[in-house]
Amino acid sequence: MSQLIRLQDIQATQRDLIGDDYYDPTGKTAYGVNEEKIGKIDGALVEDTTGRIRYLIVDAGGWFSSKEVLVPAGLARIVGDDVFFDSLTKSQVEAMEQYDHDYQYSYKEQYENDRKTFVADTIPTEERMDITDTSYNAPNTLELLEERLTVNKDRIVAGLVKVGKHVVTEECNVEVELEEEHAHIERTNVDRPTDRRIGDANGNETVEVQLEAERANVAKQTFVTEEVNVGKTTQSHTETIVETIQREELNIDRDGNVVDANGSLYENDSITAEDVRRARGM
Repeated sequence: MSQLIRLQDIQATQRDLIGDDYYDPTGKTAYGVNEEKIGKIDGALVEDTTGRIRYLIVDAGGWFSSKEVLVPAGLARIVGDDVFFDSLTKSQVEAMEQYDHDYQYSYKEQYENDRKTFVADTIPTEERMDITDTSYNAPNTLELLEERLTVNKDRIVAGLVKVGKHVVTEECNVEVELEEEHAHIERTNVDRPTDRRIGDANGNETVEVQLEAERANVAKQTFVTEEVNVGKTTQSHTETIVETIQREELNIDRDGNVVDANGSLYENDSITAEDVRRARGM
């Protein structure tokens, strides 16, 4: 029956068992279901015969004031410096036993405990799950992240057009042809006898002729001279947005050397467990 020992212990005593390319999740941020922050990873338990990581020690300080539990490594998903337990709920963690730093855990014993814990009566039915052998396979996939620009558009008021009207006064000249009558006196010499006598009453009579003339009567009438419709047209233009983004690239040393954050190499002949931890920023 294989025993489980802390990863930090096997790093110092059995480096030949785990090799140089092992994954150490200690110190990474832990998240549970719905990406709710739980706390952090406080270490890992590995098999003493194979060096395989079987459990992650999770400090669930985000859910409980003080509780460390053992979560099967196969339930983890590693993204950069974060560890996600996509199916791990608060009820499941509450049903788990507190991790005892002084207790000697065995793989088989803890496996049997897990099968009971994840289907405990205190866990809601929809959150219960069956633990299988694959639940203990440590993730061997490292997800590389990159930032991408997401451009959204919103509408703003870029201008305002007001259309109104006002009254303009001006003088307008209109030529009108008018007619008027003038007196026209025509005298004709006549030589004929008459019975009338000079001085008779009829001799004082006068002749009146009315003279007519046209005059201009000015009136004003309003006409519609123009119609104005105010509408909008849409024009498109391309705008270049410059932003700085980041992405993660994989560091591979084909000679088996350890590469630190600055790209410096540690030689295999002289490397120690402390060198490995320092190179990995731990």
